[in-house]
Amino acid sequence: MPTRQALASLSLYRLPDISRRKLLRIGFNSMLALSAGPLLTACNSSNGSTKGSAMSNIKNIGPLSDVPDANGILLPAGFSSRIVAKTDQPVVTGGSYNWHERPDGGAIYATPEGGWIYVSNSELSNGRGGVGAIEFNASGEVIDGYQLLSGTSMNCAGGTTPWDTWLSCEEYTDGMVWECFPLDRGERAPVRRDALGVFQHEAAAVDPATGIVYLTEDRTDGCLYRFIPDTFGSLTNGKLQAAIVDNTDENQIAGEGNVTWVDVADRTAATESTRAQAHALGAAKFVRGEGAWFHDGVLYISTTVNAGDKGQVWAFQPDRSSNSGVITQIYNRVDLFSEDESLNGVDNITVSSGGDVIVAEDTDDMQMQALTPDGQLIKLLEVTGHSIFGFGGELTGPVFDPSGTRLYFSSQRGTGGDFTVAGKFIGITYEVTGPFVRS
Repeated sequence: MPTRQALASLSLYRLPDISRRKLLRIGFNSMLALSAGPLLTACNSSNGSTKGSAMSNIKNIGPLSDVPDANGILLPAGFSSRIVAKTDQPVVTGGSYNWHERPDGGAIYATPEGGWIYVSNSELSNGRGGVGAIEFNASGEVIDGYQLLSGTSMNCAGGTTPWDTWLSCEEYTDGMVWECFPLDRGERAPVRRDALGVFQHEAAAVDPATGIVYLTEDRTDGCLYRFIPDTFGSLTNGKLQAAIVDNTDENQIAGEGNVTWVDVADRTAATESTRAQAHALGAAKFVRGEGAWFHDGVLYISTTVNAGDKGQVWAFQPDRSSNSGVITQIYNRVDLFSEDESLNGVDNITVSSGGDVIVAEDTDDMQMQALTPDGQLIKLLEVTGHSIFGFGGELTGPVFDPSGTRLYFSSQRGTGGDFTVAGKFIGITYEVTGPFVRS
């Protein structure tokens, strides 16, 4: 059994015959096909959590305006924004549910009535965190707001499941994953999923073909995990495993590696942390794992800090017939996008129906950009005026509505003016509408 710690966050080997830049330019799917070969035969559009590659219009979006709109957002022509919720204010006028502090990871759920529900974590410590929800009707009007989870801590990102639940992840040493039920509108109690392990959880993404849950860990010595359920759709029993990445080389940043998985013996971390157990078995270190999203048979994850880089985005192609797969970097600023200095603080991600990886920044710029399948970076928006005492804000919870025409996200800490008045962070949740998809 391997004992070395594979520094996957620092580097993976380069393919000798063709540059990463060229591979990226010919597209994510082609790149994965070249590196994974027959692995792609197990995957098709029905396996992804988002579909419809012909519909994306993101690569055709023009530059951002030089003048912010009424909500302080720089947008491309043809786009508009509105505020849908704000900390301590009723989600619905006259309603009893006020929006939470520190809004973080989010997801969308289509309702039987033709509307949708946006769920959002609250990243507060000491049992003050939880999950809130905003319900929209088929016309996009806000019609309700309610709480799904309370009494938890540091609910950072999370992930949606194929069975329409929300996995809310606690980001602290003894963090757990809580399964919430948005379509039950707060009437069904959330369930703590102990089988998914005790560690500093960040995000989760589920392979809809297998029910396997992939989990990121927001630590400089974090791991990439997966949970294999005994029964599809049930998170009560199963195996927790950590990723081992071969052919790593800490002197190179971009590349790819083969992935295998090793069982974590004590997921309760009773005597030794989950990550320490994994490292002892050769598990790779992913430096500050962040967002996760599954699309068309590929797991996309992001990492924030890596060897002087400004963050990375990875694509993992699982081989569903074996205990293996291939992981490939598709974004970094060291050699893949060395000429670009606009994307910083890579954090939460989502993926459009057309396979565009949407990246939210945790940095002063407060931009959201799209990494298109053909290797372009497209600026979608920039939130201005959200610096507090000289420190930048954080964009969180990006996700599209079922039509793909509305993008939801939050400014977690809000404006300096609001902070001065309230004495705390006043998070703001936005909706941006525009031609993200072709009509």
